Amino acid sequence: MVAGKLIIMSFLRALLFLVFQAITVIPFALGCFLLLPFPFKWRYRFTVGWPHLLMWGAQYILGIKWEIKGRENIPDTPVVFLSKHQSAYETLLFPWFSPKPACFIYKKELNYIPFFGWALASLRNIPINRSDRKGAMQQVLSIGSQRIRAGHSPVLFPEGTRIPVGQKGRYQSGGARLAVHAGAPVIPVAHNAGEVWPRNSFLKKPGRVTFSFGPPISSEGLTHDQLNRKVEEWIEGEMRVLSPHRYNDKT
Repeated sequence: MVAGKLIIMSFLRALLFLVFQAITVIPFALGCFLLLPFPFKWRYRFTVGWPHLLMWGAQYILGIKWEIKGRENIPDTPVVFLSKHQSAYETLLFPWFSPKPACFIYKKELNYIPFFGWALASLRNIPINRSDRKGAMQQVLSIGSQRIRAGHSPVLFPEGTRIPVGQKGRYQSGGARLAVHAGAPVIPVAHNAGEVWPRNSFLKKPGRVTFSFGPPISSEGLTHDQLNRKVEEWIEGEMRVLSPHRYNDKT
């Protein structure tokens, strides 16, 4: 009986948050569109208010709080963030928390989604054609390097998809390739968002998410494979600190 009530309440909170998300995206996307004639920094500062607002909504509607570990490791210069990927929640942090404007890789078809896609296209992200794998990598290197030179910090998820907490996907080297190509340092990021925002689950759990930012890893003198291994070692080691109960029986 009690468990049933908890599930119902969890469902209602998740539904309320979904409505909150849908309602709030429209004015921010329209505002972003209307700010197109103005300097990019105006448009960016306005638009990143939306993910910040969603994190506020997640705290007060879903009971999900957050904390930062390693804030001092983030320089006030462009970097490449390579992050663990467990849920949609972590994507909300980078746009407003990064000292430099964050940019994401996304499939260009998203540009055609009303409101959301329009805003996405105007914020100097990195659109790619995923059907052309070789061409997509060249787009990441070319456009990503342009973004870094312009003062932006790309955010990539080396595992490529959301991985359940306690598990590890294959670390792809695209982010490391970009860092080496652009001569930019990497900030590895570990977190435990999957504990409260499970992959492919409509229901969310109240709790606290810790985002841990590691020391900058220089790409100078490293191959992309060497850099990728360093990133993987730091992230997976830190995951055992953030979610030790998930790794008790694992080496």
